[in-house]
Amino acid sequence: MEVEFGKESYIESWMALVRKVSWNFPGLESEEGIRDHENTVLKFISKRQAICVRDNDEVIGVLLFSRFHNMICCLAVDPDYRRKGIASKLLSKALNELDRKRDITVSTFRENDEKGKAPRALYKKFGFKEGEKTIEFGYPNQVFVLEPAIYE
Repeated sequence: MEVEFGKESYIESWMALVRKVSWNFPGLESEEGIRDHENTVLKFISKRQAICVRDNDEVIGVLLFSRFHNMICCLAVDPDYRRKGIASKLLSKALNELDRKRDITVSTFRENDEKGKAPRALYKKFGFKEGEKTIEFGYPNQVFVLEPAIYE
């Protein structure tokens, strides 16, 4: 299972995964939120800023990133495939696509939020540090920052 850029032909399977984990993402509680997200995914795919991992034809891990904002926008892995290194593979690929000479940011759950344990541990493993607290889609989050790599 390798990381690859998303394709429009994957959208049905991609969105099946999004629906499966939507309970864990503020803003995806409604069908309208899901439809809006699908449009966002298609835009990211067209810009080659959407990556995924598939098992046969099933999308089992997804990540959206923004080169312009130098940020990780969304990361999700099918619950049946977690703890197998898929999130790490996705994050590694995305970081290689972003500008390591600038701060890279990601917004995730706050420290005492049960939903935040795994993502916070993942980002810390990659060297991200806790940044400002924020609210997104009416939900308390925290920005994590990966400072520029030092090149000698």
